[in-house]
Amino acid sequence: MSSEPTTIAVDHRQLGVDLFNHVWTLLSKQPRTQAEDDEMLHCAHASRFHWGQVGAPDNLARGEWQCSRVYAVLGRGEPAVHHARRCLELCEANGIGDWDLAFAYEALARAHGVAGDSEEAERCKRLARQAGNAIAEPEDRELFDSDYATL
Repeated sequence: MSSEPTTIAVDHRQLGVDLFNHVWTLLSKQPRTQAEDDEMLHCAHASRFHWGQVGAPDNLARGEWQCSRVYAVLGRGEPAVHHARRCLELCEANGIGDWDLAFAYEALARAHGVAGDSEEAERCKRLARQAGNAIAEPEDRELFDSDYATL
């Protein structure tokens, strides 16, 4: 039996990466059209689907984080909260910490803010800051800090 990944597994992984990166391109585009907003949302879910076929728990958590971010950017609080919670659940269930955990709390803070729950948004923002302070790599901490500053 071959130890090399199957072609379909390679395809799932590549599609997960490519779609994730495409979402970032669309997130940074201003202004976006309604069609681009739709594309961004569908690509985030498609990326998460493909990672669900071949990814490790951290890939799944990052996919949920990205879905939450897209919904937050689109002003859709309830699905943003749902995906942020899934991100945190995956981190907690799999012992994922460091920047993934910090970003899970950041996603919850952002999502609750969009959903209009300022008290929960502030609580999650404090948890995000605590987790962000524990990020080991300085470059990762800087990335988190720049994102945190937009809350």
